[in-house]
Amino acid sequence: MCNETTGRYTSPEKDRYARPVHEDVRLAALDDGALARRIAEADAVPDSAAEAELYRRLGPRVRLYGLRHLRDRHAAADLVQHVLLMTLERLRAGEVHEPERIASFVLGACRMTVLEMRRGTWRRETLLDTWGSAAEAFEAPGPLVLDPERLAGCLDALSERERSVVVLSFFDDKPADEVGAELAISGGNVRVIRHRALARLRKCMGMEGDGR
Repeated sequence: MCNETTGRYTSPEKDRYARPVHEDVRLAALDDGALARRIAEADAVPDSAAEAELYRRLGPRVRLYGLRHLRDRHAAADLVQHVLLMTLERLRAGEVHEPERIASFVLGACRMTVLEMRRGTWRRETLLDTWGSAAEAFEAPGPLVLDPERLAGCLDALSERERSVVVLSFFDDKPADEVGAELAISGGNVRVIRHRALARLRKCMGMEGDGR
């Protein structure tokens, strides 16, 4: 539908659903706690206007926290999305017991999320420190040559149960639970016996210090 004023076009549907200007003014007058309580006390239909306003206010604060503690703008953006969406979900579910202290709730969520993000980074760095670079980790080892007669003698030196566990596990390629069912012992016990038997085999074969 064209308006009488030349050059202007207004969609009836857009006018129908547009939020009145005074609504924005009224939301801007509310403090963070009042906005949070309004979200928490909404009916089955979420109060999208209040949620958008709270997100707009708290987003820069969470991003600043992320930049200070994560030193990465992409990680800070992820922090904003994760923390604020989680906050809105908790508010809708009535799980924020003190909505008037929403800023403290968000700060706590930021701290916990950053700790989890750092732990994930720490785990990756620890693995790299332990196992070297990815290229080194996947570098194929040299061929392992075993003396069949010596291996047979070392197997014979094991107890009957240890020998059965090793043979079923590695020669028959059975998982611990299947080996345990066949030997009438638990899968956990199979793992303990197998660990001890392999340690004895390595010692017998002179392989204790080569990392294989």
